[in-house]
Amino acid sequence: MNDKFVLTFDNALRDAITLAGNYASISESSGAENQQQTNEVFSEKWEKYSSADELEKFYQFQRDWYLALYGFEDEAALKAHLANCTVILDAGCGLGYKAAWFASLAPHALVIGIDYSAAARQASEMFAEHDNLVFLRGDIGSTPFKTGAVDYVSCDQVIMHTEDPDATFAELSRITEPDGGQFACYFYTKKALPRELLDDYFRLHCKEVSTEQLWEMSEQLTELGKRLSELNTEIDVPEIPLMGIKGGKMDIQRFIYWNFLKCFWNPELGHDTSLVTNFDWYSPSNARRFSEAEVRALVSANSMEIEFFRMEEAAYSGRFVHG
Repeated sequence: MNDKFVLTFDNALRDAITLAGNYASISESSGAENQQQTNEVFSEKWEKYSSADELEKFYQFQRDWYLALYGFEDEAALKAHLANCTVILDAGCGLGYKAAWFASLAPHALVIGIDYSAAARQASEMFAEHDNLVFLRGDIGSTPFKTGAVDYVSCDQVIMHTEDPDATFAELSRITEPDGGQFACYFYTKKALPRELLDDYFRLHCKEVSTEQLWEMSEQLTELGKRLSELNTEIDVPEIPLMGIKGGKMDIQRFIYWNFLKCFWNPELGHDTSLVTNFDWYSPSNARRFSEAEVRALVSANSMEIEFFRMEEAAYSGRFVHG
């Protein structure tokens, strides 16, 4: 990292952090049991997936989806938005591919990726060629940044895996620059009641089994999703409001997936990506789901306003600014 970015990094911090190259470890473990278990399974997930043949296909899918999730018409629109940023944070960066994307789109800015899992170290090694990009291992619910230090905070597909998502949202809101800065965040939606009950039960059960068993179960769920999808059968579902089951014609794999059992399968992304998607649903202890009202209340409680908001079957996502 060149002198300009070192200075920017130092100016953004509340406390001194010494980088070793492009990496520093702030905290590698949590005193909260569920958070520590969540950290460990994500370390396991990213270690396994980092060598997958489908990795670049997954990266491209995620980049395209990111643009849609946060209201950017195309990559050029995201680049134009980042052109006004000095400090960009990828909160919960995983393997760091989005942080590296931001660094490429905004070479003038300092980009920081932070993750509580061991993936932060992997990311620093995979993307060492970017001189404006650094990675930290630590808790996004308790960051080392000064209030208002970050121009663009991105917390994509992560906040529900923190020990206290409401407190994490407040922390990321705190560090968002108050005059024009934006905070982009993604939230799992609540599903139909049978699916919610099963998800919660299995997540508790999964704490008691080995990672080998979790991978085996994820493999079985992936195969189930594949077989159901290959039936290519559509059914006309009656609406069942008390259970949150929506009516209408839908593929039988989607019907089971949304209402009863997550058995993810996407033939375009491939087996390995489908496998880790199932693994990181049931394995982490922390995986909160939100209603739309809860998301909007959280934004308001932190004195933020909605700049962009998107609703999908699986998630809510938006960009928020200080009011």
